[in-house]
Amino acid sequence: MAVEILAPAGSLDALKAAVRCGANAVYLGGKVLNARRNASNFSEEELAAAVEYCHARNVKVYMTLNTLVSDRELETAYEAVKCACRVNADALILQDLGLAAVVRRVSRSMPMHASTQMSVQSIEGIRVLEKLGFTRAVLPRELSEKEIYAISSQTNMELEYFVHGALCMCVSGQCLMSSVLGGRSGNRGLCAQPCRLPFGVNVKGGSNLSLKDLSLVEELGRLEKAGICSFKIEGRMKRPEYVAAAVTACKNSIDNKNDSEISNALHAVFSRSGFTKGYFEGKLGKEMFGIRRKEDVEGAAGVLSGLQKLYDNENPLIPVDLSLTFKENEPMKLKASALGFKAEAVSEKMPEPALNKPLSREDLVQRISKCGGTQFAVHNIDIDFTEGLNASAGAINALRRNALELLEKELVRRENITVADYKTNIKPHKADGIKYHARFFCQDQIPENLSGVSRVILPVEVSGGTVEKLRAKGIETAVEIPAAVFSNADKYIEKLKELKKYGLSLAWVCTLDGIGIAEKAGLDFVSGFGMNIYNSESIDVIEKLNAKDCLISCEMSLSDASGLGSDLPRGAVIYGRIPLMLTRNCPVKNKITCTECGGRSVLVDRMGVEFPVVCKNGASFVLNSRPIWLADKANELRNLDFGLLYFTNETKYECERVISAYNNNEKADSEFTRGLYFRKVL
Repeated sequence: MAVEILAPAGSLDALKAAVRCGANAVYLGGKVLNARRNASNFSEEELAAAVEYCHARNVKVYMTLNTLVSDRELETAYEAVKCACRVNADALILQDLGLAAVVRRVSRSMPMHASTQMSVQSIEGIRVLEKLGFTRAVLPRELSEKEIYAISSQTNMELEYFVHGALCMCVSGQCLMSSVLGGRSGNRGLCAQPCRLPFGVNVKGGSNLSLKDLSLVEELGRLEKAGICSFKIEGRMKRPEYVAAAVTACKNSIDNKNDSEISNALHAVFSRSGFTKGYFEGKLGKEMFGIRRKEDVEGAAGVLSGLQKLYDNENPLIPVDLSLTFKENEPMKLKASALGFKAEAVSEKMPEPALNKPLSREDLVQRISKCGGTQFAVHNIDIDFTEGLNASAGAINALRRNALELLEKELVRRENITVADYKTNIKPHKADGIKYHARFFCQDQIPENLSGVSRVILPVEVSGGTVEKLRAKGIETAVEIPAAVFSNADKYIEKLKELKKYGLSLAWVCTLDGIGIAEKAGLDFVSGFGMNIYNSESIDVIEKLNAKDCLISCEMSLSDASGLGSDLPRGAVIYGRIPLMLTRNCPVKNKITCTECGGRSVLVDRMGVEFPVVCKNGASFVLNSRPIWLADKANELRNLDFGLLYFTNETKYECERVISAYNNNEKADSEFTRGLYFRKVL
């Protein structure tokens, strides 16, 4: 397909700004279940009008349903899918595996785009998306040019990539910071952006979780060569002038047009200490960090009025061919065609013999060429006329308007997308008592005494001897495929194949990439941390992908978890400092070197709370300040088959002590949290 500029539309004004400035597609959300719930968004009537407006101008509309959905929201989600079909949206952007299954079950013809929130970073993950029926993947911003090409060269799936806008510190879909610290989930569309607040390295002060905004507007040619077909602009929460500037800058880049005024306006209208190309160019480090400074805010005022003029009026973006019949004793006829669509208008009036000066061919060309105020620009004109005739300007203008209005209706016309019925019939899963699984960050943490632990999840760099030793004790072993795969998939596949020689048969996966890697290595898999299993439908999906069991999302309450359906065994994290962020750019290295850090650094917020940072396999994890503790809440763990003890920065002795405490249902002897299991997450 030809490349497209994909613009954000958080409001009707932003949508018009995007379309009038030359966007080929827009993405927008309804009033529910989208990742920008604080944007204005669109009611169903507004959605229908927005789609008609866009389709009449040859612009596609992608509707966002890109949040995690609970069981009680599944029917609401189904209604949103029906709405998208009724208004003839061109695709749905989805994060939730369960919702994707609902869409595919009720509407085979609605295209599905995999949101960047699905965290797919490799061809192995793309292959899983293909199995699930997705037609496009929105790749993570963290991928480099080389990594993008490595994916595109092995698939025909459409690939989309963010080219301008805000840059999150965390890999999309792997952030729990907003929900854990404030009860507002980024995975549920209400991120409070706590990362933009001060976080110091080992001391208070600094902005070490705040990156500059991304801008690859100058690199669209390189992106196209790398295999990207859709250039996505972030910003559904931003004003129309921002959208106008970003779309115009992208269009100029595609057309190889230099416009310093637009380039300057793009910097002025919104940035954080300027822009970065860091991930795309593989240049991580201090230069990627930035904040919204006073001068950044003040810079916008001087460019807003100029940017508004870019979309104040309709721009003639669609070339139209006109064919006029202007003959004696025949009604005037005007045929209009554009983009393969045709329409014909017939006037009630016929040309009359001229009493004075007759209309010439040039006169008729001039009159029917006046398409001002519409989206059309005349391309070719053909006139079949008899000389010596005349007609009023009003009659010819009315004929032209009618022809273009009829053509617009043809552009808008779509076949209705059929939708099958959907009803939830969830029978809560029943578990036969709870087992303990233990996940270790490194093999040095593993204690000799693993009494009560039925499965151990080992790091991917574990030795074969450790696998053999645990199997000899009768303990099931799995190896964790990291959530941060990036360009390391082949390395992990080879490592897993090597461990198979020592009896390894099971992988613990954190993303869809991990599923593909496990399959290539010839291993069974279980669904682990980072998979965002949030409803009964998503459990069914992961079971159909051949998972042996699954870990439910840490953002789900224990009450909701107990009501989940499906027969697949499931569990929850019941101990541990859960990762609040998975980052490719280490926040600690913004201030000190790896040698100075020594794996012992923390981020300190403005209240003095410390969040440990651990690094491995080319990624960093910002851990919660306190571990989850549920050893004394065993009676609350209903309908769960296992509880996961998630060890991160504990010593071997501390790991052994925690295992013992859970075997004896003990209360915590230090600071802890109950996580989100007894809280309402918005």
